[in-house]
Amino acid sequence: MLAQVFSRRTSFLVRCFHVAKNFSNPEPEDILFSALCLNLRQRRWNTLHQFSSSLTNPLISRVLREFRSSPKLALEFYNWVNNDTVAKSENRFEASCVMVHLLVESRRFDDALSIMVNLMSVEGEKLSPLHVLSGLIRSYQACGSSVDVFDSLVRACTQNVDAEGAYEVIEHTRAEGFWVSVHALNNFMGCLLNWNEIDWFWKVYKEMDSLGYVENVNTFNLVIYSFCKENKLLEALSVFYRMLKCGVWPNVVSFNMMIDGACKAGNMGFALQLLGKMGVMSGNFVSPNAVTYNSLINGFCKAGRLDLAERIRGDMVNSGVGCNERTYGALVDAYGRAGSSDEALRLCDEMTSKGLVANTVICNSIVYWLFMEGDTEGAMMVLRDMICKKMQMDSFTHAIVVRGLCKNGYVVEAVEFQRQISEKKLVEDVVCHNTLMHHFLKDKKLACADQILGNMLVRGMSLDAISFGTLIDGYLKEGKLERAMDIYDGMVKMKKTPNLVIYNSIVNGLSKRGLAGAAEAVVNSMERKDAVTYNTLLDESLKTGNVEEADSIISKMQTQDGEILVSRVTYNILINHLCKFGCYEKAKEVLKIMVQRGVVPDPITYATLVTSFSKDRGQDEVVELHDYLILQGVTPHEHIYRSIVRPLLNGENARP
Repeated sequence: MLAQVFSRRTSFLVRCFHVAKNFSNPEPEDILFSALCLNLRQRRWNTLHQFSSSLTNPLISRVLREFRSSPKLALEFYNWVNNDTVAKSENRFEASCVMVHLLVESRRFDDALSIMVNLMSVEGEKLSPLHVLSGLIRSYQACGSSVDVFDSLVRACTQNVDAEGAYEVIEHTRAEGFWVSVHALNNFMGCLLNWNEIDWFWKVYKEMDSLGYVENVNTFNLVIYSFCKENKLLEALSVFYRMLKCGVWPNVVSFNMMIDGACKAGNMGFALQLLGKMGVMSGNFVSPNAVTYNSLINGFCKAGRLDLAERIRGDMVNSGVGCNERTYGALVDAYGRAGSSDEALRLCDEMTSKGLVANTVICNSIVYWLFMEGDTEGAMMVLRDMICKKMQMDSFTHAIVVRGLCKNGYVVEAVEFQRQISEKKLVEDVVCHNTLMHHFLKDKKLACADQILGNMLVRGMSLDAISFGTLIDGYLKEGKLERAMDIYDGMVKMKKTPNLVIYNSIVNGLSKRGLAGAAEAVVNSMERKDAVTYNTLLDESLKTGNVEEADSIISKMQTQDGEILVSRVTYNILINHLCKFGCYEKAKEVLKIMVQRGVVPDPITYATLVTSFSKDRGQDEVVELHDYLILQGVTPHEHIYRSIVRPLLNGENARP
């Protein structure tokens, strides 16, 4: 076949090329190679198509290497070969490796990553990272490449979320006599931190040190970030000082990580100290940027200190750093949480006037807080504005609207809104359906809740634990134990694992029906219990006067896996039942034990004790109890204080 091809094209090829003057009989592949190169330089793709059936992997690789100084053209040829129906074969792996070498050499890392990711993905050839590594090593010498290509392979693995593959590449590369750079290790360790593989991160970091790698500023930043993730701010600061001793100057990222870590830990004083010392600690090389200020603003917003957040924003503007969407987003959400929706809306107008766009996250926040304030009309007005501006509404928007409408009594409108989402074939969120079920159950419309469940199943939606748990709890509260158990059985058949909340609902439902034995059997079968589980059993045992059983439950709460599960609720249950049985001195003893163990009484504790003591004990004892609770930091139950304690303090209704 080749003979026929070349006989038809001999005259054309002779005219086009000075074919190897020092060879009397040129090889057919050399002639074909020259023809390919000439037509490729002139981008004659139709002519190249005529050579498709004669292309081989070695020939393709040879052409690619010829155009190593023109990587863009080489990449066009590579893509053409892979897309051409005639030229495409089952294996272009060799050519892919050559192309990766050329792209890395010309610093076109994104294109190189794309090829390697495709080779290792399901959509591509699904090759293992080590298979790709072997191909790159085989073609390394012929391409005159650099070790940067192995760094790129590590990055491709992390982009594929393949930590095992990345680690294997790092180790096998070293075994073959090549070493990935510190930049590749930093990339890998950074991904480990993002994937919460903290132990693995420290393992690689120690190996890095033992192999003689020199840490750079990015390495130190990763270690600082790791400590901040674990809320170890002093250790992070220690690493910072070690970095300075090693002669490595920190960058703004170093400070931002520590400041953000301090803000997330609620240590705003430490965060402000770092801000003030950025210049001194960096030799006046680093100054705060938008990320620095935004971390502080967000931290003060979370702490409810809007005055300080606004002061930081003022410093941000005065220093010449412009506010961005994140700045306004944090402030808008904080003002909404504080019940100042008018101020939140004013900030939206302000950011718009500065050329910034109120994104979906900010609008979602405004809609949510307007609903929480009961301003349904205002919330829907913002929603309509989002639609008019063709803003992309996400699943959070849908969930917020459904929840807000239900909360404010517009359940029918919430159902209609959900129906419109379904008709427009928008992505349906399980959260919206769960919210509707919750409100129907709250209004004791069990049939409507069942209908929502059926609708979810018909649409093929994946029900979660909240879906089942909401229905199970709702039916149990209505005393419909059989229906609740049917739903539980359906959950198990669908291979959904019940969580602790669902088990606690079942234990509570069985206990309320007087089925203490069944409730205890469920508890015994549970792999994990929490305070809610035991408090439920304790309350029911005390209601039935089973003191021995109650004592046994308290004993279990104190020894479960070495964790003390006795909570404020536990003490309140004990105090309540002791007062009901007239055991006032015992109730006071439990109160003292509660305080000694660092559990602060709450308004429920206050209401139970003061109400009970006012019925059967003297006025002086009631006032004494009130004073004691106030000294322990208890906020009095307002109604109980006004109706019982305040008259006694004012000398009213004095008893003889």
